[in-house]
Amino acid sequence: MALYESEHTKFMREWMEKHPEQKGEQQQGRALWWDKPQDAETRTRQNAAKVPPKPYYYQTDN
Repeated sequence: MALYESEHTKFMREWMEKHPEQKGEQQQGRALWWDKPQDAETRTRQNAAKVPPKPYYYQTDN
């Protein structure tokens, strides 16, 4: 059974094969937006500050 591969994925694979110099730029872009250092203390404070959602989202009375 063959796995599905989208046209976009095929295009990107071919593009990266033809333009290997783009690998470094791709990694820089990922580091800019996604690969951020994690701070355990900040994450703990954020988790403690979360407000649980209401059981019924559209309920307006408290």
